[in-house]
Amino acid sequence: MKYLHSMVRVRDLDASLRFYCEGLGLREVRRKEVPEGKFTLVFLSAAESPEAEIELTHNWGSQEDYGSARNFGHLAFRVDDIYATCQRLQDMGYTIHRPPRDGHMAFVRSPDLISVELLQEGQLPPREPWASMPNTGSW
Repeated sequence: MKYLHSMVRVRDLDASLRFYCEGLGLREVRRKEVPEGKFTLVFLSAAESPEAEIELTHNWGSQEDYGSARNFGHLAFRVDDIYATCQRLQDMGYTIHRPPRDGHMAFVRSPDLISVELLQEGQLPPREPWASMPNTGSW
């Protein structure tokens, strides 16, 4: 058996690509437009694990509320500098719901409320302002 990808439905493809590519640093590896089905598939991967992909599915014109169901847990990414990654995302306007107080783990949500766990490669010493930040909302 071989793991292929996880699929996430997105309402706004551009906003999602901004989050996943500019914010998290993933790269688009392929895209498939399906006019007859009125949807677009965009596959993303991280440079260090190109075989593990996320499929963003954008259904054209859909107003469906994908909600924030907890039956899907989260996506997880190992990062080189959790503080820099969280700062970049925060500067882009995303809320860090579980700040990296311990220098190791943080949670943020995508524009479609997908919970994303960030895990530091190794562990960094606690650093302000992160060490004093409270949790915000849910993740």
